[in-house]
Formats: sequence, C-alpha cells, structure tokens
Amino acid sequence: MAALRPSYRVAARLLQQTRLAPPSTTTLPSRRCGSARFYSSEAPPPPSPPLLQKLKGDLKTAMRAKDAARLSAIRSILAATLNASKTANPITTDLQLISLLKKTRRASADASAEFLAAGRQDLVDKEQAQIDVLDEYVAQSGVEEVTEDQLRVVVQGVIAALTSEAQLTAGKARFGDVMKQLMGPGSPLDGKDVEKAQVAKIVKELTDN
Repeated sequence: MAALRPSYRVAARLLQQTRLAPPSTTTLPSRRCGSARFYSSEAPPPPSPPLLQKLKGDLKTAMRAKDAARLSAIRSILAATLNASKTANPITTDLQLISLLKKTRRASADASAEFLAAGRQDLVDKEQAQIDVLDEYVAQSGVEEVTEDQLRVVVQGVIAALTSEAQLTAGKARFGDVMKQLMGPGSPLDGKDVEKAQVAKIVKELTDN
C-alpha cells in the first residue's frame, strides 16, 4: 500500500489541477471590418415633379408676401401630396399633381356654393381666391389639356383601328379594349390632362351606339 501512495498523490494533484484550470478557449483569427461597406436595400425616392418643386418655392414667396389665399391653397396641396407619399400611390408626376389640383378646386367650388347659400359672402370670396390660385397653377403646368371634342376624335380613331383589326364583340369594339388602347403607356392620351371618368363615359357612349 505504501508503494501506491506516491501515485495516489500524483493522481490527486492532477485532478486538482484539472479542476482549477480555466476552460480552454480557441483563439479565432481576427477579421478586419474596416473596409466593410453596408448598402441600404431601400430604393431612393423618386425625384419631385417640377410643378411640386415650384409650389414649394412659391410657398416661401407667399409667406414673405403674406398672400393668404396662395398660402392656403399651396399648403393644402402640399399636405395632400405628403399624405399620398405614405400610400401605395405617391404623386410622382406633374400629371398626377394636376389631377390633385383639380380635385382640390372642385372641393373649393362646392364649399363656395354652400357658403353662398348660407349668405356668407366673405367665405365665398375666400374660396374663390383659392380657386383662382389653383387655376393659375393648372394653366402654367405645361401639361396638355384635352378638350371633350379632341377626346371624342381620339376615341373614334381608336375604335376605328380596333374595328379594322376585327377586335369586335357583336360587330362592335369592346369597351375594355378601347380603354386599354387609350390609357396605357404610349397611348394617344398618355401624359395628357384627361379625366378617366370622362374618357370612360365617351368610350361607353361610342361603343354602345
């Protein structure tokens, strides 16, 4: 038994060293990230339409001039544009902005009629002043506006072309085919100031007859 004691002591010491030894760590080679570049996956926002840029510039001018009617009209348009930018249909072209200007004009005209019926001439004058400002921007936009007579000529031309290509239903051009030819990219009305509802009304009238 005495001969076994040294080996016992050695084993006990080895066991103690094993318990006290810090856990081994594996040193990983360092990786330098100084040259790493990170890119945003988000696409840059589209450039603002020229007319929108003009409105923003005119807002500052109107503030300095204390032009209440112009200030009110421009702020209304800019607020609507900002709201649209948070949706799936932001305003990215002058044509879309013209549509917004006309929509705002109609709202002012409706309000003016209500104020007139209520005997509030002061508010009628206020709305009319804003309407004048909106009409001014529509006229200066450079976007071509199509009259009803011009629109009818364009629609008749498309119907005649579809008829010659035999895209007919019971001898008539289909409403959907005509609208697609009129409102699609590169169409006769592409980039022009037209109301889709007005186009649809004329197309329906001419394809039904």
